[in-house]
Amino acid sequence: VQLQASGGGLVQAGDSLRLSCAASGRTFSRYVMGWFRQAPGKEREFVAAISRTGSTDYTESVKGRFTISRDNAKNAVYLQMNSLKPEDTAVYYCAQKGGFGLLGPYDYWGQGTLVTVSS
Repeated sequence: VQLQASGGGLVQAGDSLRLSCAASGRTFSRYVMGWFRQAPGKEREFVAAISRTGSTDYTESVKGRFTISRDNAKNAVYLQMNSLKPEDTAVYYCAQKGGFGLLGPYDYWGQGTLVTVSS
């Protein structure tokens, strides 16, 4: 399985970014997809996840600002990030897991894409 995250960059507070993650290696539609992030000096944390059927979950700090979606035809998952804040600065990782639950453990991880939000 390969997961390729992209779309990170340097933005100002209040701006938007859309992260993408392209998956290959197994039948994408059968698996839960998640986004995680790791800020400098901090542990990796859960951001959002989407089930095989489209159910979603978000960490409290991004609710109402971030939206996770998936396109099974394109083997891709997205994270639309609006109203970005400096505290959203982190390396963002996409991940994939089997089963039905949206929380871990996740089986496969992408390489990460850096999001930097300036104040």
